[in-house]
Amino acid sequence: MRFRPSPPMAVVLLLVAALALSWTLPGIGPALRLATGHGLRGTFTAQRLDCLRHPGHESCAWTGAFRSRDGLVQRTEVTLAGSDRGTHRAGQRVEAVDVGLTNRVYGPGGSAEWVFTVLLALAELALLAFALMAIAGAIRRGDRTARASRSAPAECGGDVGQDR
Repeated sequence: MRFRPSPPMAVVLLLVAALALSWTLPGIGPALRLATGHGLRGTFTAQRLDCLRHPGHESCAWTGAFRSRDGLVQRTEVTLAGSDRGTHRAGQRVEAVDVGLTNRVYGPGGSAEWVFTVLLALAELALLAFALMAIAGAIRRGDRTARASRSAPAECGGDVGQDR
C-alpha cells in the first residue's frame, strides 16, 4: 500500500520542508568546512568556563577570544566546541579553526557535529521532494479526470415520452 497525502496535506508538508530548509541551509557551509577541515586557522584563548547544571549532570564549555594566524580576524565571546571543565584553564591558548559560525570555533581535530546538519538537510530535501511529487501527482490526476469527463459520451436516458 502506498501512502499518498491529500493535496492540502502535501502543501502543508511542502511549507514545513521549505521552512525547515531555510533554517538548516545556512549551516551547510560551516558543516562542510568542518567535515573537510577547512576554515580560518588561528588561536583560541580561554577566558571563562560557562557551565549549565541539571540534576545529575553538568555541561561546561570554555568561552574566550579567537585570533587568526595573520591577526586580521579577532573575535570575542566565542565558545571552543568540545571543551569542558578539565580541558583548559583561563588564559590558556590553543590552536583553533573558525568555520564561519557566529559563536563557535573548533579544535584543529574538528568535530562530528557536521554529520547531524548534513543528515537533517537530506531528510528535509527528501520531505520536500515527497511533497512536490504528491502535488504533481494530484495535478496529473486532476488533468486525467478532467480529460476523461470531457471525452466520455453523454449518457442517454432513451426516448422519453415516446410510446412504443
